[in-house]
Amino acid sequence: MNNKLAIVINGQGGVGKDTLCDLAAESFSVYNVSSITPIKDIAREFGWSGAKDDKSRKFLADLKALAVEYNDFPTVWLKRRYNEFLASDKRIMFVHIREPEEIAKFVAATGGEARTLLIRGGERVRLSAYGNAADDLVENYYYDYYYTNDKPLDVAKEEFTSLLRDILTGNDVAR
Repeated sequence: MNNKLAIVINGQGGVGKDTLCDLAAESFSVYNVSSITPIKDIAREFGWSGAKDDKSRKFLADLKALAVEYNDFPTVWLKRRYNEFLASDKRIMFVHIREPEEIAKFVAATGGEARTLLIRGGERVRLSAYGNAADDLVENYYYDYYYTNDKPLDVAKEEFTSLLRDILTGNDVAR
């Protein structure tokens, strides 16, 4: 991929995935997408306000499951974003996908080039379930990398960008 990295980033809500992506964008040229984005666009038409409560999370997860069943739209949409990334000057593409089977489909759609990363929240782990498979089953995939986001931002930034740099240069070890 010409020294580019497409990485599926996953983890339960609230573990800091977006914060880590923002920190990475301070050091790398980043393209950040989510498989739920086109689903959110549809959900707004149904009156979804943008809330991130359990009821909204379940609604989005169910709507996405319908789109997957109907025509696999989330993977088709992500594959188009991946091709845009390859043609761009961006260096890292973060792809937010929750469901293990959808992660596997995207990795396959990239010819196996995409890597996978699970973010865990350390002490901030949510102890109860969200009530939808998208959030509750994030651990049900064998990821290439794991990162526990439980440190102050300056330390997390250094560790996370170091991990990404190692993956980009091929100096990575399974973490």
